[in-house]
Amino acid sequence: MTETTDYTPPQVWTWNKGSGGRFANINRPIAGPTHDKDLPVGRHPMQLYSLGTPNGQKVTIMLEELLALGHAGAEYDAWLINIGQGDQFSSGFVSANPNSKIPALVDRSGPEPIRVFESGAILIHLAEKFGAFLPTDPAARAECLSWLFWQVGSAPYLGGGLGHFYAYAPIKIEYAIDRFAMEVKRQMDVLDRRLAESEYLGGADYTIADMAVWPWYGGMAKGMLYGAGEFLQVQEYKNVIRWADQLGERPAVKRGRMVNKTSGEPSSQLHERHEASDFDTKTQDKVAPKA
Repeated sequence: MTETTDYTPPQVWTWNKGSGGRFANINRPIAGPTHDKDLPVGRHPMQLYSLGTPNGQKVTIMLEELLALGHAGAEYDAWLINIGQGDQFSSGFVSANPNSKIPALVDRSGPEPIRVFESGAILIHLAEKFGAFLPTDPAARAECLSWLFWQVGSAPYLGGGLGHFYAYAPIKIEYAIDRFAMEVKRQMDVLDRRLAESEYLGGADYTIADMAVWPWYGGMAKGMLYGAGEFLQVQEYKNVIRWADQLGERPAVKRGRMVNKTSGEPSSQLHERHEASDFDTKTQDKVAPKA
């Protein structure tokens, strides 16, 4: 490994707006809204404000799985939040999620709206509300939640770490890429060993743990994230690939992957979802993301 010694951290860090690469225009060291704009509200009990990234897919997959089970109360409107244009910094979105990250859910099924932010919290909220995809047996519940929070804790290494330095950073830093590649491969090995002994992450049953992990690590196993499949030799993780393929064939997973998606093949995108029939008619393809 080559070493660089041309940077010494200053005594006091200052924000350089010109740095940051591809996402420099949306990253900042302060919170709060940048502009006033209310969030739209549809007619369904669940109002989702999101984008079809792995974190957004977790929730749309969960909602589609609940609807597939017949839970009419899980009907939802999925509104597109274009993070490249700073939609997450509107006053309405900040009210729903003070952290200004997608996804954010507003549950309007009761007398007062309930905001839920952070994808893991949304999955638990929905699982407990509808009594689905979260075991009630104490041991099975603990296993499921352990893998859910494993994903919450590990994703920054995969997304913000490897994803940023390998795919998006304006300069390639060997040390940073090697450090995060090593950790991501360790995480893939953790999953592969677990899935060698269990059909699903939580055990014999499909749960919110699988829904949380699949968009990230299933996507990596199938070479769909950052173009890093060959770099990480993902074909080594046979059990993860088996699991990723199995979940990817679920109809609700296929639908959930499409919602709020604005990249890839046009046929795979459903920019906003307001009715189940939108998947068939693709009327929401007319709702184009902002340029």
